[in-house]
Amino acid sequence: RLYYYKTPVQHFIHQKTSTMPILRSILFIPLFVFTHYGFSRAGNQFPELKVENLEQKVINLPGFSKGKYCLIGLAYSKKAEADMQSWMQPVYDLFINQNTFIPVDYNLDVFFVPMFTGTNQVMYQSAMKKTKETIDPELASHVLFYQGSIDALKSPLNLKDKNVPYFFVLDESGEIVYTTSGAFTQKKLDQIERLVLE
Repeated sequence: RLYYYKTPVQHFIHQKTSTMPILRSILFIPLFVFTHYGFSRAGNQFPELKVENLEQKVINLPGFSKGKYCLIGLAYSKKAEADMQSWMQPVYDLFINQNTFIPVDYNLDVFFVPMFTGTNQVMYQSAMKKTKETIDPELASHVLFYQGSIDALKSPLNLKDKNVPYFFVLDESGEIVYTTSGAFTQKKLDQIERLVLE
């Protein structure tokens, strides 16, 4: 199954045979995309991040997911889209859809967080409105929005390159246990699954 992200004003499309719900593209959609293990400071607490869901309710991460494992994808540039799309189908199938005979209880929250920083902040409300109108209900609760400065997050999360999305696996206490960036590989997805099943 192949997925394509077009420009911010075009639709996210997929083949008719796909099981993935349609998700219209907004400014960009962060997704789980990886290149190597441990580029940020594994073992540190994930810094507090105030985000909004599509109902404009403020959610504090990682506190919201205390007691669960949590996958948090962050992206603050649409240049990362080419790598992001490679993770959408496998992550959806494994952790969200679970279209299997015996579903697995991963005790896991999954969040995609588009980050509107700098001059992109003017697009925040319109992007949220467009997403709310077009997103599949099955994905709506997994998309959160951030608006503000990225500076306070760059150092603790080691966000050095805005052209790639970053992903963090947190344990039940909010501690970072796995971090990476880049394109999808099955090996990396298997690593995440092993972590949350331990």
